[in-house]
Amino acid sequence: MKKILQKEAPVLREISQSVPVESIKTPKIQKILKEMSEALASQDDGVAIAAPQIGYALRIFVVSKKVENLIKKRDESDETGNDMIFINPVLKKVSKERKTMEEGCLSVRYLYGKVSRSHKAIVQAFDKDGNKFERGGTGLLAQIFQHEMDHLDGILFIDKAKYVEEMPPPPKKTSQPKPKNAKK
Repeated sequence: MKKILQKEAPVLREISQSVPVESIKTPKIQKILKEMSEALASQDDGVAIAAPQIGYALRIFVVSKKVENLIKKRDESDETGNDMIFINPVLKKVSKERKTMEEGCLSVRYLYGKVSRSHKAIVQAFDKDGNKFERGGTGLLAQIFQHEMDHLDGILFIDKAKYVEEMPPPPKKTSQPKPKNAKK
């Protein structure tokens, strides 16, 4: 599995290149999409990933199927549905209404901060089969669209965030074997 690069990686500061539409269905691009979904799925707190985060300066991002479950208020662990693939995405419209929201990033572990983002956004992109589509979102989904578009332009959320602080994950609990004479 591809490693998720951290903020020091030069590729994260590059402006990503468009994918030729005729290349979308090639084994190379399909392999990259698979690697992105696998890297994203390996992160319990991940909601999306951009191609530069695993080393490809390409205009692609993937939104986890967990987000659709959150939006539809279904159990986040529900394994139905598919990740949403956005190839050569373009922000077509964003609302003037903005919200300041907590934000983090798989490539900026474990920093979190407040970022002002448009409350609504519409993205036009190509799917994994090379079909053009538009997808709108509000709240979390609009925030994700804008965060991932920033990645494709070499911008990290910490470039825009206020009140950035480190919040490492809680230590993992290790299960201690119970002594043989312990009551159950």
